[in-house]
Amino acid sequence: MGPPTERRAAKGISIAAVGDLHCTRSAQGAFQGLFAQIASSADILLLCGDLTAYGLPEEARVLARELTVAAKMPIVSVLGNHEYESGRQDEVRQIFLDTGIRVLDGEACEINGIGFAGVKGFGGGFDRRALEPWGEPTMKQFVHEAVDEVLKLGSALARLRTAYRIAVLHYSPIRATVVGEPLEIFPFLGSSRLEEPLNRYTLAAVFHGHAHNGQPEGRTSGGVPVYNVAMSLLERHFPGKPPFRILELPSPPRSEPQPAPDAPRTRESIVVHEGR
Repeated sequence: MGPPTERRAAKGISIAAVGDLHCTRSAQGAFQGLFAQIASSADILLLCGDLTAYGLPEEARVLARELTVAAKMPIVSVLGNHEYESGRQDEVRQIFLDTGIRVLDGEACEINGIGFAGVKGFGGGFDRRALEPWGEPTMKQFVHEAVDEVLKLGSALARLRTAYRIAVLHYSPIRATVVGEPLEIFPFLGSSRLEEPLNRYTLAAVFHGHAHNGQPEGRTSGGVPVYNVAMSLLERHFPGKPPFRILELPSPPRSEPQPAPDAPRTRESIVVHEGR
């Protein structure tokens, strides 16, 4: 029997996802065990934003060193709101890029035949209570920020021609995965506007973070599964388990035409479970 990566490849592809690590400058050694577990359990790692505590380059360098134990696996990431706190998000992003992490901000990439589209996302609220671009210029600017993220997400998804598409976000695209947070902060946890491009295309899954006290999973109105992988939320919902989720996909066919956006979604062979 071959090593774990070969055994996984024979069965399909395993994708690990976690967010909201909030790495500080003094966190050296704090995440190596986590990333070692991920490297032995999955083929690809998704990081769903808020990787640093205050968006400082020093914090990003610490996390980059922690990730060396998983250096042989592809890593896809988006930034979170914490990466913008100090106004040095471009430096933070470059540090991760220099480490070999694919940091998506409206871009798409393909790994092992699986397509990934990523954006940070933004707030604005959900469903009929979502904010509208009306009134003061500041309110309009807030809504337009969310709309810009939606356009970037739709453009990234449209570029993928893979059998499986996965969206990586920081903010939530649905209300279901933020339930449990104070109602007063719902508008700052995500936006239903992000749901529209997710429903337009055939997706295997959506991963996000940000809502530490929300729920671990839900679905868009179009039936796309959405997983909240904020690390503290996973620790609370799955005590005794490593704080990451695993998505297991069958190996993509070598040449299969991309289904039309309105093709039926069949997920009987797609499995998601907590880390192990």
